[in-house]
Amino acid sequence: MPRTRQSSRQGSSGQTRRRARSSRAGLTLSVSLVEHLLREACHTARLSETAPILLTAILEFMVRRVLELATNEAQRRGAEMFITPELLDATVYNNTLLSELFQFTTISHVALPEPRRRRSSRRRQ
Repeated sequence: MPRTRQSSRQGSSGQTRRRARSSRAGLTLSVSLVEHLLREACHTARLSETAPILLTAILEFMVRRVLELATNEAQRRGAEMFITPELLDATVYNNTLLSELFQFTTISHVALPEPRRRRSSRRRQ
């Protein structure tokens, strides 16, 4: 007997469970937020059900790819512990496809927090 839509969403207690579109699509980024931003920007009068899901998947892929390349760049440089804006800028600049895509985009350089002062090992007397 084929499953109906309602029976496939039932939990162990028999109640229907609601799942977010992001989790149904296997995405980390919010599909609802992308849809809200698309509608708010008034890019089109009509929006299909699958357009926000596809755009969210593309955005998530791009973010993962850029972060993967930045991680590789950090490992290549050595002692980088964090992915900084400078590292992202170097990653985009070194990749020809990304540099063409982001050629009119500015990656802002955020001031790094000042390092904490270490306490001296001598005790005050």
